[in-house]
Amino acid sequence: MKNIYSDNAFTGLEAAIVLIAFVVVAAVFSYVVLGAGFFTSQTAQTTTHTAVQQASSSMEMVGNAYGVADGNNSYLKYVNITVALTSGGTAMDISSMVVSYTDNNGGHNANVGTNTAGLFTCTNAIAGNDTLPQEWCIGQKINNMTAGSMLEPNAQMVIVVGLPKATATPNTKLTINFQPAVGAVLPISRTIPGGLTTVQALY
Repeated sequence: MKNIYSDNAFTGLEAAIVLIAFVVVAAVFSYVVLGAGFFTSQTAQTTTHTAVQQASSSMEMVGNAYGVADGNNSYLKYVNITVALTSGGTAMDISSMVVSYTDNNGGHNANVGTNTAGLFTCTNAIAGNDTLPQEWCIGQKINNMTAGSMLEPNAQMVIVVGLPKATATPNTKLTINFQPAVGAVLPISRTIPGGLTTVQALY
């Protein structure tokens, strides 16, 4: 008589176990793939938001940069640079901006300090004296409705940047970088004229 309970038989229980194993493996694989997709999407979204924020928080220079010389017209004490937000830009806190300075005479300052007497007090910034630290400040606000250091759309601010007496001499090429907390760097590269007067536009 033939044995119907052969060891080679494939029972329904075994088939169910195999099926469940396949389902579990497929579920885990799907979870991993979906998780990677969600992570990639979130990363792309974050990058897009950051790019939009950076683009909408940028400054531009308005008009010329003007240098003010010392009493003997031998070097520049400071420069006045008018800045405004780019078209469609969002308000920006100028107090958190980092200003750096370099020139081709070896003058270098990676972080021109904010005026210690206050952001709106330019005494040290315009001193042009090596005994005081090189500093910057907000010299004037134009069409800015809010008090403080927020640069608003359609408004302008005149930034006063003190220059090093030893190197801000005639025919010197200088670069001043404005780095806001959020947004692109605004580099200003100009050359000091060969002959100085009390006030001159830098070219």
